[in-house]
Amino acid sequence: MYKGNFNSNNRSSKPSFHRGQKTSNPSSRGRSFSVHRKSGRFNNSGQSISISRFICKADPVMDEKPYEPKNAFVDFSFDDRIKANVAIKGYVLPTPIQDQSIPEILKGSDVVGIANTGTGKTAAFLLPIIDKVLKNIQEKVLIIVPTRELAVQINQEFIDFRGQLKLFSVCCVGGASIGQQISSLRRNHNFIIGTPGRLKDLIERRVIDPSRFGTIVLDEADRMLDMGFINDMRFIMSRMATVRQTLFFSATVNREIDGLIKEFLKDPITISVKTGETAKNVDQDIVRVERGVEKIKVLHNLLTSPEFSKVLIFGRTKHGVEKLSQELDKRGLRSTSIHGNKNQNKRQQALNAFKSDNAKILVATDVAARGLDIPDVSHVINYDLPATYEDYVHRIGRTGRGGKTGKALTFID
Repeated sequence: MYKGNFNSNNRSSKPSFHRGQKTSNPSSRGRSFSVHRKSGRFNNSGQSISISRFICKADPVMDEKPYEPKNAFVDFSFDDRIKANVAIKGYVLPTPIQDQSIPEILKGSDVVGIANTGTGKTAAFLLPIIDKVLKNIQEKVLIIVPTRELAVQINQEFIDFRGQLKLFSVCCVGGASIGQQISSLRRNHNFIIGTPGRLKDLIERRVIDPSRFGTIVLDEADRMLDMGFINDMRFIMSRMATVRQTLFFSATVNREIDGLIKEFLKDPITISVKTGETAKNVDQDIVRVERGVEKIKVLHNLLTSPEFSKVLIFGRTKHGVEKLSQELDKRGLRSTSIHGNKNQNKRQQALNAFKSDNAKILVATDVAARGLDIPDVSHVINYDLPATYEDYVHRIGRTGRGGKTGKALTFID
C-alpha cells in the first residue's frame, strides 16, 4: 500500500510517497491524502471498470532487452534529401513501428500499424509517403486524424521533414476559417491533413476531390471510431480512387476496427509492435480522497511537490476543466487549458505554452488524450475518472514517452 504523508509541524511541506508504510496523523486532517492498492469495481458512464486496472508498477526500462532494428534511417531507400532532413532532426535508428512498417510502405503495400502511443507512428508513415511524392510530384496524399491538435502536430512534423523541399500541405480542421482553408486548397499542394467533419464539408463543397488521391492515411483510427466519425470516414473512403495505397494506424484493435480494416484496405500487411494495454514504463496508481477532505487541496499539495514538474490533468467537462485551470492559477500554479469551448487558435496557444514550459500544468478534456506528442510530461493525473478504460489508456499515454518513465495517478472519491 502507498500512503501520502504530510508533516503536521510544517504546513508548507509537500506530499511524499512511501511504499509499504502506513501513517496516521490526526493533526493533518483536511490536508492528508492516501494512495491505496485496492481492487474493487465502480460504475462510470454505464461501464464497470476495476480500480485495480489503474494500479500498475512500471517495469524499469533498463530491464527490457532493447529493440534491435534491422535498419538505420540511412539504410531506407529514401531520396537523399529526405535522409539529410532526417539527419538534421537527429534520427539515427528507427523505432520498432518505423523499422518494420517503412519498408512495406515504400513497396506500396497497404499497411495496418498497431503500436502503443509515443512510439513514432507519425514518422513511420510521413517519411515514406514524402519519398513517394518526390518520386511522383503528381501524387496527392490525404491524412485523416480525429482531432484538430493532432492535425496541426502532424502538419508541423511534415514541415520539419520536408525542410526546403518544394512540397506543400494544407491543414483542414474545424474551429478554423473554412474560407482560408479553401483559399489554401486552391494553391499548389500535395498533402491535405484534416479532421473527418471538415474534410467531408470541403468534399461536399467540391473543393476537395478524393478520387484524385492515390494515398490515404487513417491515423488514430480507433479514436475516430470512438468519437462517432464512422459515417464521415465511410463518406470519404467511398469517394477515394479504387486503386490507392491505404495506411491504417491505431493503438488498439477490436471487432469494429477489424471490420474497418477489411472494408477500407486491400490485402494489408499487419505490423503489430504493441507491448500491452498500457505503456510498461508508466507507473500507475490511485489517489483515494478521504471523506471530508477537499479534492482540490489534495491536488494542490501534489502539484507543489518538486517531482510534479510537467503535469497533464484530465477532467470530464469543458466547464470543469476551465474552472480547475483558473483555480490552480489563483493558487499560484502556472496553468492553462484546452477544451471544446476554445477556438483552434486559443487551444494551440495553450499547447504551445505547455510544450515550452511557460505553463507547468495543462488541464484538458479527452480531446488531448490521443496522438499529441508533448515532451517530458512527468505526470498524468485523472482528476475526473475516464468514461472508458480505453480513454484511460490513451490519457496516460501522454507520459512515459520515448523510453522514459512516467507516472499516472487517478483520483478516486
